[in-house]
Amino acid sequence: MLAVEHEAHNDAVIVSVKGDVDSSTVGELAAHLTTALRLASAQPARPVVIDLQAVDFFGSAALNAVLDCHEGGKADGTSVRLVADHDQVLRPIQVTELDRVFDIYPTLSAALQRRRR
Repeated sequence: MLAVEHEAHNDAVIVSVKGDVDSSTVGELAAHLTTALRLASAQPARPVVIDLQAVDFFGSAALNAVLDCHEGGKADGTSVRLVADHDQVLRPIQVTELDRVFDIYPTLSAALQRRRR
């Protein structure tokens, strides 16, 4: 089961993800990420922050969705930041060496303040 919400704030658009992200649920995540990028680009310098702290499963479909969001943001000049603090999310990112691509923060507060681990 997957629950995704996005919320636009003055300083960021936050996408909160909870549950399993796999090939059967990734469409919902991708739709929220697309909307978040659109909302963020409406106000210059407003990043998209993807909070993955409550994700239980983060498969290849999830990696691709987040990478697509990152690349879309880069093309539009929008920063995309990930919040992850546990192996279910961090390990797939590290194994694929996407930790060299993504800006990853241990907490939502750190991501909003740009304090990396």
